[in-house]
Amino acid sequence: MHPSPIGSSTAVPLTRRPAFVVFWAGQGVSQLGAQLGQLALPVLAVSLLGASEMDLGVLNAASMAAFLVVGLPAGAWVDRWFKRRTMVRADLIRMAAMLAVPLLWWAGLLQIWHLFAVATVVGVATVFFDVSYQSYVPVLVDRALVADANGKLEATAQVSRLGGPALGGFILTGVSAPLLFAGEAAGYLVSALCLLRVRDSEVKPERVEGSRLSHEIREGASFVARHPLIRRVVLSTAVGNLFSSITYVLMPIVVLRELGFGPAGFGTMLSIGSIGGVLGALAAPRLASRLGEGPLLPLGLMVGGAAVVLFPLALASGPGPLALGLLSAGEFIMSFGVIVFNVMQVSMRQRVCPPRLLGRMNASIRCLVWGVMPIGSLLGGWLGERLGIGPTLWVGIVGQLFACVPVATGPFFRLRQLPDAQGE
Repeated sequence: MHPSPIGSSTAVPLTRRPAFVVFWAGQGVSQLGAQLGQLALPVLAVSLLGASEMDLGVLNAASMAAFLVVGLPAGAWVDRWFKRRTMVRADLIRMAAMLAVPLLWWAGLLQIWHLFAVATVVGVATVFFDVSYQSYVPVLVDRALVADANGKLEATAQVSRLGGPALGGFILTGVSAPLLFAGEAAGYLVSALCLLRVRDSEVKPERVEGSRLSHEIREGASFVARHPLIRRVVLSTAVGNLFSSITYVLMPIVVLRELGFGPAGFGTMLSIGSIGGVLGALAAPRLASRLGEGPLLPLGLMVGGAAVVLFPLALASGPGPLALGLLSAGEFIMSFGVIVFNVMQVSMRQRVCPPRLLGRMNASIRCLVWGVMPIGSLLGGWLGERLGIGPTLWVGIVGQLFACVPVATGPFFRLRQLPDAQGE
């Protein structure tokens, strides 16, 4: 029997639940720090280390490869462990890896391969953190409040993404990019400290005697494969992530080198895009009540996929305010649509999955939908060097539009409400 969270009555709002508030605050600060590092990494690679298209492809692939390599066993391990403790350890590992970048820079030793190594270590730790994180929300709050909790967490993440890139771009006008990695490390430290303060009802999962890791992995993957709605969501997300990686691996070169906007322009574009994400997270519950949860899921993905058409148009327009406006508008609309889609599909997954399978379910999905991203990053870098940046952007865009087909042709438009429990 899954234990009820402390104060599980749905009459008590999340903002009055100390455990959730502390968890929420820690993740907000961590997300802000992560945005500083997200801006610093491409700026450091392109502007200070002279990275090529292929270098950026390898760098992005290194950060995401862990989801493909250790994603499935990570889910089985997380289902055996305390999820909060796993997140604390992952945060401390990411903090240490990020601090290595400014230390190497101060010593005059920093090279591009160091960034590959740091990205790999952070990627492995992030696998364990993210699988635990998505599995922990239903432990921390009552299942009836899972969608509300996800909406608040996602809105806060988007607010951090709103302020982080703009703050990072401003900081980069006065300091060097490696120093921003210290800001990301500080964010991970705050997250770990807040997690240590959280009080929850989590108990260590009971393990069936003689159960093998391979069997536990298959059990989680089988649940994903059998569920008709989750199966379509995973297929759409995997195809979309593959082709979005082709597009986004080249964006630092588009913004910093081809259009010459610099770190401040790059940060401004990302921040404006995050406004769309914030609005998407806040609007998702209201849109779901008006349009229905089922139709909103494919509509969000379709809007997000169509918005990236503005990116190659910005490149073709050349340096100037029009290009920055097109890039920012594309980021804004894309973020709005994708976040609406994510709030709907993640909440559905958490509600329909049995608690004992949450870690393995999330890990199976992450392995598939994030495991394709290093492939897309490498492919984007390779195509960028051979076809050129503009044609490669169009390849990514066509693929992202095609990714909408599985959810657009499924039963979602006929479902006013997405299922709340397994079997509904």
